[in-house]
Formats: sequence, C-alpha cells, structure tokens
Amino acid sequence: MAGRDESTLTGLTLLGNQHTEYKDTYNPGVLEAIDNLHTKRDYFVKFNCPEFTSLCPQTGQPDFATMYISFIPDQKLVESKALKLYLFSFRNHGDFHEDCVNIIMNDLIELIEPRYIEVWGKFTPRGGLSIDPYCNYGKPGTKYEQMAEHRMLNHDMNPEKIDNR
Repeated sequence: MAGRDESTLTGLTLLGNQHTEYKDTYNPGVLEAIDNLHTKRDYFVKFNCPEFTSLCPQTGQPDFATMYISFIPDQKLVESKALKLYLFSFRNHGDFHEDCVNIIMNDLIELIEPRYIEVWGKFTPRGGLSIDPYCNYGKPGTKYEQMAEHRMLNHDMNPEKIDNR
C-alpha cells in the first residue's frame, strides 16, 4: 500500500513549522494544498471547525459558529493546518454570515478545484435568532453539478429543534 512520502509535501510552509503565526485579518494566502493520492475514487473529506469566529460588519460584535466544510477532492487536498489558520483569520474580519460561507467556499474552489464542495455555517443565536447559511458547488458539466443541485434542493429538510444545537 502506497503512502505519502516527503516528495508529496514539498512547498508546504506551515506543516511542521515550530512557530505558528496567527494572522489577525482575513488571509486566503495562508491556504496550501497537497496532492490527492487517491484520484481514482470519490470520497468525502470533512472538516468541522466548532470555534469559527467573525465580526458583524455593522456592530463589530463577534459571531460564533461551527463551520462544516465537506468536499470530494480531485487532484488536490487542502492542508489541514493551513485551513485552520485560514479559518482563524476570520476572527477580526467583518462580514455577514452568508458572505463568510461563500467566501470560504470560493477560496477553496480556487485552491483545490474540488469535484464537489459544500460549506455550512451554524451560527449561535444572537438576539434570539440563529442564521445557518449553506452553499455548495459541483464541477460544471459533471455528475457533481447534478449532485450539488440535488443536495441544495433537499438541504435541511428536517429543521432542528432548539434543544439540539
């Protein structure tokens, strides 16, 4: 069984770096990709970030969320430490919830060109109202485009109850 060797990790600047610098402004430049060694099969990669934070662009108040990112890779994967630092870079970034999920998805599409990707932000309520934006994308002209349409049309068909958040 073939595994990942050092040659597949060339060019990474964050993984294994003993001193991690946490940016305090939105920084898509911190994202890094690695080769997908399993391009002949479809599989999901799922990241859950339960400590996502951004700022309301109107009030400057912090918004907290669990950010769910799921994708079917093609040639590239996002390197997880880089993704963590990228998500942390939203901490002092002012954008609406809907913008945050779309920005994250767009940046990852640009970086890794996945077959399919979805991003779902489950924000904690503020003022008695939670906002949970969802976006997805499937590579145009492929079965993944149809998958994206199906998942969008059938997304969140069973709304959650207040006690299971």
